[in-house]
Amino acid sequence: MDKFRNYDIVFSGLKNGKHEFRFEIDKKFFQLFDTEQEFTEPKIVAEILMDKHTTFLEFKIKTSGTVNLVCDITNKNFDYPIEHEIDVLVNFGEEFDDSNIDVITIPRTDYAFNASQLIYEDVMLAIPMKKVSPDISDEDLEILEKFSPKDEIEEEPESDPRWEALKKLKDKN
Repeated sequence: MDKFRNYDIVFSGLKNGKHEFRFEIDKKFFQLFDTEQEFTEPKIVAEILMDKHTTFLEFKIKTSGTVNLVCDITNKNFDYPIEHEIDVLVNFGEEFDDSNIDVITIPRTDYAFNASQLIYEDVMLAIPMKKVSPDISDEDLEILEKFSPKDEIEEEPESDPRWEALKKLKDKN
């Protein structure tokens, strides 16, 4: 049994045009991917708008909600709002191919498209690299500044006099 089948969007039998799908994304969803997450307590909704055409499918995937992150500065947990959107075109071809970032090819014989990987990527793209709590105090920033390495501008060392003497000899010749 495919563990991702709950995220299948069955397009076979649907009329051409726009169709909406909605998925509740929580901790169980991320556990399907067997990767360690940088967040906890996800409460996310994935809204998918599929525009079905005769020869291709257009998907607009919008994720919104919150995840709980750990602040890189204070090490305290805080809720971070997620809001991200991606557009993907799905073509029909001989075999599955997702090598192009904007166009995915699926076999002509498929009757459904699984959106789990796209939802996962959409959420992961919304998580910042540097996690800073909005509740960080001025005192925390002062402490951080005090112990941060200082950007000291190193002065260009003066030229070694031995090299200068060699340059003079070279210029005489």
